[in-house]
Amino acid sequence: MPPQNESYSNLAKSLKSASALLNLNSQSQLHQDMVAVCNYLAHPNLRIAVFGPFNHGKSTLLNAMLGTRTLPIDLIPTTGAAITVKYGSEVQTRIMLVDGTEIHRSGTEVLQQFAILDGNRQMRKDVVSVEVFCPHPFLATGVEFLDLPVTNDREEQDNLVKEQLLSVDLVVQLLDARKLMTLGERENLRDWLLDRGIKTVIFVANFLNLLEPEEQKQVKNRLLFVAESFRADLPPGFSNLYRVDALPALRARLKGDVAAASSSGLVAFEAALQNIVGILQQNRGDVRLPRVQAIASQIQISLKAKIDPLVHEINAFDEQQTAKFAIKQKAANLISQGFNNSLQNLHNWLDLPKLLTKYQADAAVALAENNFKNWQTTTLKKDLTELQLEVMRWLYQAYDFFKEERPEDLSLPLPNEPQIILPAKPGNIDNVSEPGAVAVGGGIGWLLGGPVGAAVVGSISYLLNKNIQQEDDKVANESYHQQVAKVCIAAIEDYFSDFSNRGLAILAAYEQKSEKVIRFEVSNITLEMTKKYAELETLQNGFNQLLTELEKAKISLKYPAYQEIPKNKNIHRVYAPPREKVVNYLAKNTAKKPAQQTTSTRVESPRQQVSSPPPPPKTSPKPQEVEAKFRNWELDEEIARMKAEMRSPGSQNHKQQQNTNHSQAPNPPQTQVEKDKIARAYGILGLQPHTSVAEVKQTYRTLVKKWHPDLFVNQPQMQKKAHEKMRLFNEAYTILSASND
Repeated sequence: MPPQNESYSNLAKSLKSASALLNLNSQSQLHQDMVAVCNYLAHPNLRIAVFGPFNHGKSTLLNAMLGTRTLPIDLIPTTGAAITVKYGSEVQTRIMLVDGTEIHRSGTEVLQQFAILDGNRQMRKDVVSVEVFCPHPFLATGVEFLDLPVTNDREEQDNLVKEQLLSVDLVVQLLDARKLMTLGERENLRDWLLDRGIKTVIFVANFLNLLEPEEQKQVKNRLLFVAESFRADLPPGFSNLYRVDALPALRARLKGDVAAASSSGLVAFEAALQNIVGILQQNRGDVRLPRVQAIASQIQISLKAKIDPLVHEINAFDEQQTAKFAIKQKAANLISQGFNNSLQNLHNWLDLPKLLTKYQADAAVALAENNFKNWQTTTLKKDLTELQLEVMRWLYQAYDFFKEERPEDLSLPLPNEPQIILPAKPGNIDNVSEPGAVAVGGGIGWLLGGPVGAAVVGSISYLLNKNIQQEDDKVANESYHQQVAKVCIAAIEDYFSDFSNRGLAILAAYEQKSEKVIRFEVSNITLEMTKKYAELETLQNGFNQLLTELEKAKISLKYPAYQEIPKNKNIHRVYAPPREKVVNYLAKNTAKKPAQQTTSTRVESPRQQVSSPPPPPKTSPKPQEVEAKFRNWELDEEIARMKAEMRSPGSQNHKQQQNTNHSQAPNPPQTQVEKDKIARAYGILGLQPHTSVAEVKQTYRTLVKKWHPDLFVNQPQMQKKAHEKMRLFNEAYTILSASND
C-alpha cells in the first residue's frame, strides 16, 4: 500500500473509532458524513459529481461527455440512485442489493428497473449501489463520474446527495441560465458544499442557447458575479465557470458533429476538466483533507462535550478523595502521636527503677502490715488502669475514625502477692534501739508482735532511704527486724521485677498489634466512578489518537491533546503513620534472691494495731505533665473537628470559610444580649473585642496552662481559685467559638 494511502487508511480508522465513541444514531447527519468521508479516503479513483435540481440536464450533460445515451433521461425526475460511471472494456451494469445479491448485466437497460424512481417517485430501498462500466478514455485515467439524484424534489434524495458529495473530488454544479442561482441553489452551495469543506467546485450554465442574444449578455454578467463571489480551490489559471448547452452537445456527439459539439461549449469544458483533473490527481490531499478537517472538527466538538464534564466530575471526585485522605492522614498522625505519648508514659512507668522508686517503700510496708492486697488494688492497680485506659483510648479513637481492625484491650496482669520466708528468730528481739527502729505503721505486730513490728516498718523506711539494702547481706550487728525488713524489700523488688518484665513484653506485643489499628486503606471508589474513569480513558484515547492521525496528515489542529488523568493515587492505598518503636523491650533475667528458709509459710496475724506512718504528701504535677494533658486535650479537639469535616469533605467553600475564620474576627451577634455576652467573654480572656479567632484560641491555651488546677495540688485555696477561673475560661471560649459558627 502506498504511504499516502496507508496514512489515509489510518486516518479513516481513527475517524471511525472516535465516531463510535459518540454512540451516534446511524441515521444522524454526522454519522453519515463520517462514513462518507472514510469511504472517500479509501477510494483510489478521482470522482467527479454532477448535481443540481430537477430538469437542469445533469444526466444529459454526462451522456454528452460519454458520447452515448448511457444514463436514463426523461422529462420527469428519473435518477433514483447515485450512479457511478467507471472505466470498463465494455458497457456493463453492476447492482448491489441490501441482501447481498449482485446483479451483472450487459448494457444499461437494467437501470430502468433498479436506478430510477418508482411510480410514486420514491427511491428503491433494496439498492445499495449502482455502477456502470464504460470504455471511455477519460475514465481510463482513473476518473469516475457520479450521476446524483435531483435535488429539491424529495428529502430522501437530498440526503443521499449530501452524503455522496463528501466523497467526490470535484463538483460540477449545473445551473439553469433561465433562472440563475435560485435561493435553494444558494443555500445548497453554502450548506452542502462550503460549510463542509468542499471547495473544488465548477459551475456549468445550461440552456444559455435558449435565450435571446441580449438576455445572454445579461446572464453572462450575472454568471461572472456568481463565479467571482465563490472562490473555488482550483489549480491556478483555471476558471470555475463554463457554458455547456447539454442537449445540443449530446446530439452533436451522437451524430459525430465536432463543430456542433464545440459550439455547444462541450469541447472547451472537457479540455479544462481534463487539465484540472490531471493536476488534482497529483495533489489528492489538497482536495480530500479539508473535507476530513470539517468532519473531524465536528467529531472533536462532540467528543469534548462528553469528555469535559467527565473530567470536571472526576477532578471533583479526586479532590474530594484527596481531601478525605488528607484528613484521615492527619488524624492518623495525631492519633499515632497521642498513642505514642500514652504508650511512652506506660513504658516509663513500667521501668523497674521507676517502679521501685515510686512504690517499693509503700509496697514493702503494705506487705509487712498484711495489707498488700488492698494496697495493690487501691494504688498500684488504680494507677495501672488509668495508664492502660489512656493507651487503649487512642486505639479506640483510631477504630472509630478508620473502621479498620478492632483493637484488643490492653491488660497487664499483676503478679501474685509476694510470699516471704522469715529468718530464724534470735533469742531476744525486744531491743528496738537500732537506727531506723521507729514506729511508722501498724500491722507488723501480726508477724513479730508489739513494738518490734513497728521497728520492722521503720527499718524498711530507713533501709530504703539509706539505700543500704545493697550492702553485704549480713553485718555483724544487724538486728532481726532489719533482716525481716530486708526480706520484705527483696520480696517487693522481685515482685516489681517480674511485673516490669512481663508488662514490657506484653506492651511490646501490644504496640505491634496497634499498627493494624492506626492505619487506613482508601478503597471506597464506587462502581459508578470506576466506570467513569474507564469511559474517560477510552474517550481521551480516541480523541488523542484522532489528533495524532490529523497531525500526520498535516491537518491543522484546533484542540490540544488531553493529558491523561491518572486514577486518584489515594483510591487504593494503605497509610500507616511512620513511627519508631516506643517499647524497646529486652528480657531481663533477674536472678531471684535465694530463699533464707526452706519454708514459706505466712504467720497468722494477731491483729495488734499500731499507729500508721503518715502517707507521703501529694506533689504538684510538673509543668511538663500539665503540658502533656493539655496536648492530649488539643488532639481530642482537633480529631473531633476532623470527624466533622469527614461528614462533608471536599467542600472548597467550607475550606475557604474555615481558612477565613482563622484570620477574621467572629461574626457579629444579632441581639444586644448576645453582644453583652460576647463582650464579657472577651473581658474574661483579657482580649479586645473583635480579636481574631486564632488569637482567642491561643490566649485560651495560655490561660489554661497557667491556671490548670493540677498545678495547685498542695494549695487548696489556689486550687479552688483555679477551678473557678477554668470554669470562666471555658465559658468564654465556648461563647466566642459559637459566635463564629
